Amino acid sequence: MASDKQSYQNSILVVDDEFDIVTLIKRSLQNHGFNTLGFTDPLIALEYFQNNSKSFAMVISDIRMPLMNGYELIRKIKAIHPTIKTILISAFEINKNEFSKVMPSVKIDGFISKPISLKELVSIVENILKKEKRKEKRKEKNVRKNTSASLRKNL
Repeated sequence: MASDKQSYQNSILVVDDEFDIVTLIKRSLQNHGFNTLGFTDPLIALEYFQNNSKSFAMVISDIRMPLMNGYELIRKIKAIHPTIKTILISAFEINKNEFSKVMPSVKIDGFISKPISLKELVSIVENILKKEKRKEKRKEKNVRKNTSASLRKNL
């Protein structure tokens, strides 16, 4: 039987230019039942995402990376999959309100400061994905309710 985590999640894409951080995040999330795929090159991560966007429920990305920063990566990922959940990681403290002023068109679901607390990371990921699952269930329930009402009306 699938665990609760497996029932509400697809894969999580992890992108950071530091191999050790990608490995640490991947292992931590995998130990809590999440499927993860990691990249140290944001350009390759984006290319992979373009070809497999439906496989992912979330992207976790560092902000400061060579070749393409995390802001740009998330902006391009959201252009492909607007509803994907996203978390940004930074060595600097990030204020969600300040971020929304700088990039108002890009919704970020969570921010994590380095050094990363793996316990906090797992908790944030679980909360974001559980919230999304609850939204999906409410939508399904409303569709069933509206369909039932329509059927009764037509009978």
